[in-house]
Amino acid sequence: MEINGLPLHPLVVHAAVVFGPLAALGAITYAVVPRWRDRLRWPMLVLVLVATGAIWTAYFTGVSFRASKDFFSQPPLAAKIDRHAHFAGILRWVTTGLAVVAVLAAWLHAREGAVRWVLSAGLVVMGVATLVYVALTGDAGAQSVWGS
Repeated sequence: MEINGLPLHPLVVHAAVVFGPLAALGAITYAVVPRWRDRLRWPMLVLVLVATGAIWTAYFTGVSFRASKDFFSQPPLAAKIDRHAHFAGILRWVTTGLAVVAVLAAWLHAREGAVRWVLSAGLVVMGVATLVYVALTGDAGAQSVWGS
């Protein structure tokens, strides 16, 4: 997958690195600041859905990019790319989990009590996990490109 001869993965990855943390922070803020919840409902949901799409697109373009090159003739580089791919595989599912909880939270926005607590806890846990795995995946990718 290319655009004007440039591999699509390094281009798409920027959207994942920007929207992933923004979505996670939006979801966490929605969960822990009740007075902002009404205003954050739709922006949080849009950010999470855009981030999920960007992260899945980055994953699939990464798989395509990896298949198009002979990285395995260089074992140290192949190991770094494997580490990056491992984290990316986890990140796509963590972000999908965040999206599921965010959709439920937006849909059940007016609910109080146990439902609100469970949804808020889910947003915080999945938001923190998204932040962690965006950082781990991004660092592993940067190490495979720029690391020695």
